Amino acid sequence: MAKRDIKKVVLAYSGGLDTSVILKWLQTEYGCEVVTFTADLGQGEELGPARTKAEMFGVRQIYIEDLRETFVRDYVFPMFRANALYEGMYLLGTSIARPLIAKRQIEIAAETGADAVAHGATGKGNDQVRFELTYYALNPNIKVIAPWREWTLTSRTTLLAFAEQHQIPIAKDKRGEAPFSVDANLLHSSSEGKALEDPWHEPEEFVYQRTIAPEQAPDRATYVEVSFKRGDAVAVDGKPLSPAALLTRLNELGRANGIGRVDLVENRFVGMKSRGVYETPGGTILYAAHRGIEQITLDRGAGHLKDELMPRYAELVYNGFWFAPEREMLQAAIDKSQEHVEGTVRLKLYKGNVAVVGRKSDKSLYSLSHVTFEEDAGAYDQRDATGFIRLNALRLRLLKRGGR
Repeated sequence: MAKRDIKKVVLAYSGGLDTSVILKWLQTEYGCEVVTFTADLGQGEELGPARTKAEMFGVRQIYIEDLRETFVRDYVFPMFRANALYEGMYLLGTSIARPLIAKRQIEIAAETGADAVAHGATGKGNDQVRFELTYYALNPNIKVIAPWREWTLTSRTTLLAFAEQHQIPIAKDKRGEAPFSVDANLLHSSSEGKALEDPWHEPEEFVYQRTIAPEQAPDRATYVEVSFKRGDAVAVDGKPLSPAALLTRLNELGRANGIGRVDLVENRFVGMKSRGVYETPGGTILYAAHRGIEQITLDRGAGHLKDELMPRYAELVYNGFWFAPEREMLQAAIDKSQEHVEGTVRLKLYKGNVAVVGRKSDKSLYSLSHVTFEEDAGAYDQRDATGFIRLNALRLRLLKRGGR
């Protein structure tokens, strides 16, 4: 790809040091027009400075969009219907945000006549894969610029030198070496690198962005009720809420009770292991609640099949295949299973723990008359179990007899 062939590029732009350097680098190295796109996914940062900085660089087309509702409704909730956990622990907070940002970049490229898109992900991480698989899935002819795989600005010192050379404003707290990198959205925050690279060392308390320490959480339990319809949470404590508002409320409860901290060494798609500290307060509550309502509304066969499919689904999300046909096929099966997953779950939150302590549903498959230890009025004939057991034991008995 010749640099002179690029006329206009849509940059995923946060307004921070790295993407500001990328913006200027694109203008100087490629000599192209840059369109900036900044997505509000609930990261909790003021986005006004991103516009101010983009204007300072002479950017004429600036997109700053609040995508919180879209993010939760169309990405987080479908993923939670699957109970997706990567490697048994990670609720995929960063992974699920990338396809939405990349999709919107491709749409903006079409709207503005851009012939390329760019991102600020490094050449060692997963995000470069997630962005670019989405780009190509939605526009196979798009040109992609990944500065971290091209430029010579390979250290913080050279980045800062480039910024000073081109009069890019640098916040005082950005001049020193960052103790770790942070990514955040409405679902979670993740911290990686630097002070966290040694997996033997416990993270310092200052690492945590979204939760108080469980030891500092209230000494009394907090109870919360989450209501579901077709597998999606729709209300908290009986109050209907939009997807983003609901997750925000659960985040508040999770934060106050020290819920959702995970210290994980994971296997990156690019091949290396990395250590990340994740906080998913509301998502951890939502995950437990969804599991709780499925316990009484989901058929055994459907539930067990879902659990078999889940690791594959989670891996697809983690690796960036959100728009791949196999993820969409799995989603169709998962969504079918959720048709009768509705009702209310009561949860107990206490010092970092979430426990399901009650569930009810008009679609419940739980039959008290069948499971009671008291008189069941003939609902279940215990003598039927004899034949059931003997039939299931037949092959085991034959094996022990050696086929005789």
